[in-house]
This record gives sequence, C-alpha cells and structure tokens, in this order.
Amino acid sequence: MKALIAVPISFLALCLALCLALGPRAAQAEGSPPSAEDWSSISIAQSHLKNAPALVAERDDYPTFSREMIELSWRGGDPIHLFLILPKGHPKPPVVLYLYSYPADTDRFMDDDFCKFLARDGVAAAGFVSALTGQRYHGRPLKEWFVSELQESIGSSVHDVQMILNYLAARGDVDTARAGMFGEGSGAAVAILAAAADSRIKALDLVDPWGDWPDWLSQSALVPGEERADYLKPEFLQRVARLDPVEWFHKVKVPVRLQYLSEPQVTPQIVRERIAAAAPPQAKVIAYKDAVAQYKAAKLKFFDWIESQLLAVETVK
Repeated sequence: MKALIAVPISFLALCLALCLALGPRAAQAEGSPPSAEDWSSISIAQSHLKNAPALVAERDDYPTFSREMIELSWRGGDPIHLFLILPKGHPKPPVVLYLYSYPADTDRFMDDDFCKFLARDGVAAAGFVSALTGQRYHGRPLKEWFVSELQESIGSSVHDVQMILNYLAARGDVDTARAGMFGEGSGAAVAILAAAADSRIKALDLVDPWGDWPDWLSQSALVPGEERADYLKPEFLQRVARLDPVEWFHKVKVPVRLQYLSEPQVTPQIVRERIAAAAPPQAKVIAYKDAVAQYKAAKLKFFDWIESQLLAVETVK
C-alpha cells in the first residue's frame, strides 16, 4: 500500500486558491506534453528548462517575517508551489531550501509559528515538495508513484533545486551565493545530488538520506513486497545508477551534517553505513542512540547548524 496523507483544510484552501488564480494557465499546462529532460544527469546545464513567469498566489505579512506562496513552472503539467519565508530587517539574507521526504507535503509552511521559527535568525526559507509528491502527484495511474518512477522522482527534483535557485537569484531579495539545503529521506538524497551539481549550495543538513539504491530497494520497508522484484531488475537499477548519492557524495566540498534520527526501516542499516562511508571527509556524522529524546532536546535549535554555516559565508559584493 502506498502511504495516504491527511491534508489539512487550510492547505486544500490554498490549492483551490492557486487553481482559481491560475485559471486557463493551469489548464493549458495540463494539456502540454512534458519537455524533454535527461533525468539521468544531475545538472541542468544542457537542459532546455525555462522558468515561466512566476505567480504569487498570496503574500502574508507578520511582525518578523513575510510569507509568499508562489507557483513556479518549467514543465508542462507540473507546477511547483514554493513557500518563501523572508525575515524582516535582514536585506538579502542567505536562504535554506527545505525538502522533506516522500510523502510529506508543504502544509508545515502554512504554520505561522513554524515560519516564525525558521526566520528568527535572519535567514530566509524556501519550502517545496519533490516530483510525484503532494500537489505534484496528479494525472497518473495509481501504479505510478514515487518509487516506481524513481529516476524521474529523484532526477527531476534535483533539477528543480537548481531551477528554484535560478528563480530566487532573479528575484534579487535573497542571497543565492549563500544558499544551503536541508533534506530529509528522499529529500536528503536530492540535496546530495544537487550540491554535487550546483556550487551555489554552501552547506548541507541531511537527515536519514535514501541512496545505495540496490540495497535500499531490496530492504526498505517503504517498498511494497509485491512490487519489490520489479525494482530489482537490471534495467530499473541501471536507470537509477547515475542518481545514487553514494556515487556523488564524496564530490561535495561544502560543510555537511549527516544525522540519523529514525529507526532503520525506511532507510536500512546497510544503506546508512554505505552513505556514511561515502561522505566527504568534512562531513559531521551523528547517529543518535535515543533519537526521539535527542530530537526533542535539540528541537528548538534543530536548524541552527545550517543557518550558522550560511551566516559565516562572506557576502559577495
């Protein structure tokens, strides 16, 4: 069984507002064929992806931050809802891109207290979801989901990170020369590949990254037993081989924090060990003995590490 997600009413209301605001544009995008894209490449340098004009669906102002809900599009039928939280009183701040694991959605970025927490130290935050996740899962038969289309899910999401950075750079109100990425699970796998491809990413904060695909697919509890054999076929493994974080992690030159918080079910122990072994020498690897207690103790400072890394980067004048 694929995971079912309970979607908050506020998030459904936002999606409806986006659809009403987009009108014919959304309908046209749905009818457009997907653009040619090489999902096996982590770089967009040779791609033909182009940003369509962004649509700001809503802007909320609070005493310490503002939040914009933006629709971005560079593929027909696959709009991305980006939540941009900007701290007030900090012109052109560094920015952290937040990408949580499949099947998590972006509802947390509608939480005012969470957004206030992210902006408290003068760092901007940009939240979105991977391909085939949340609002981006539509127009597909149920048999096609994040894992069955793993090459597309990971490859296109790595491209999305670079396209989002391009959009933020063009805005000019955040400093993409001081960009970092927080990734969890599948989002952490995307973050590793994106950092290997894009030098604008200056720090990585990773939690329970997926990777080492042959072992992950053969042992992860997220993979349904009746589908597992299909994902272990040579042709499937060959398609995702060039998107394995184990193959790219050592090329990452920026500060890295690698944390293991969950039980080794979705990300099996052997995968954890191989990703940690592939980590670059500057990586700080933390495996908590009591993950729940450690997380609760560190919760109020959970994002301090990546923010401090970006704030320490000298601003390019």
